[in-house]
Amino acid sequence: MATLELRIYPDPVLRQSCEKVETFDKKLADFASEMIAAMDWERGIGLAAPQVGDGRCVIVARQMVDTEHTDAPPIVLVNPVVSFRSKDTWEYEEGCLSIPGINAPVIRAKSVQVDYDDIEGNHQQLAAEGMFARVLQHEIDHLSGRLFIDYLSTAAKSLIKPKLKQLAEEQSS
Repeated sequence: MATLELRIYPDPVLRQSCEKVETFDKKLADFASEMIAAMDWERGIGLAAPQVGDGRCVIVARQMVDTEHTDAPPIVLVNPVVSFRSKDTWEYEEGCLSIPGINAPVIRAKSVQVDYDDIEGNHQQLAAEGMFARVLQHEIDHLSGRLFIDYLSTAAKSLIKPKLKQLAEEQSS
């Protein structure tokens, strides 16, 4: 069982911007390990710190080569920033551990370049494409309080509005 508790929509922490990590120590490494355990426990492919109530810029993500590669090794990215997005895009149905039961098609860049710090504080850069690029974009969005539902058209939002309302009611009770 994971030690971190997943935050569910409309928890306000999901809409907050995160703070840059300045201290790279054992506490951060332990937190990253707990995030991976929580992601695994929830059967996710990515997780951002706000989703477990933490306001730091930290994400974990499976390095997936395709949509079926859900057992891909995880990577920890601290202070990640998308420094390049391809003009080529693709639409794929996304979901989110913090918005259970709701999936919708989202258009994202096919490939990205991400600048980040590793768990020791060393600056790194990686290029990702396909599903791994999608997961990175989704999780990095969380760090600025943006959710996948924010990308939906007005018509698509109207279709999920009852489910979002139900989630909100469940969380307030």
